[in-house]
Amino acid sequence: MDDALVDELVARVAAGADDGRTERVVVLVDGRSGTGKTTLGDALAERLGAQVVHLDDVYPGWDGLRAASDAVVTDVLGARSGYRRWDWAASEPDGWTAVDPRLPVVVEGCGALSRDSAPLATLRVWLEADDRTRWQRAIGRDGEVFARQWERWAAQEEAFIAAEDPAALADLVVRTDRRHPHAAGLRSGRPRTPPPRR
Repeated sequence: MDDALVDELVARVAAGADDGRTERVVVLVDGRSGTGKTTLGDALAERLGAQVVHLDDVYPGWDGLRAASDAVVTDVLGARSGYRRWDWAASEPDGWTAVDPRLPVVVEGCGALSRDSAPLATLRVWLEADDRTRWQRAIGRDGEVFARQWERWAAQEEAFIAAEDPAALADLVVRTDRRHPHAAGLRSGRPRTPPPRR
């Protein structure tokens, strides 16, 4: 991940933390499969000394995008402060992972940034890349297992995007399909007030 981008995001987090908008530092990194969410989330967590929650560990199976998105609000950032892990090999829940509510946290994965989670965050980032690049990255990483589920998962991503419009909720939209990721759109302050749920 581009160091200049990480530097910019860390500076934005510091500015957001200083203005007292949230009780603790919370960074939400969202985007479709293969856009670089995990890479960016890990880099930010390392620089911020933050916990990182990968929604890949939270999704309850191949049809679980919406459930994991809801869990970001109710469990990860909510009073329970943790999440139920999913065992992909056994296709069943696999215990509880606590998240320390006093420490900074980065939550990355498709579904992290919703109308309900956005107000809880210090910084909200949406990543974009063209479909060919996303496919190559995702299948190169996860292989044939994901290739068989690509359309099934993509339909959930599309439904989530249509319902929540996470790019509009983001403080920063970044294209990651170029040699040097760059901001495609910058907004300062809080995201616009989201429209009411349908």
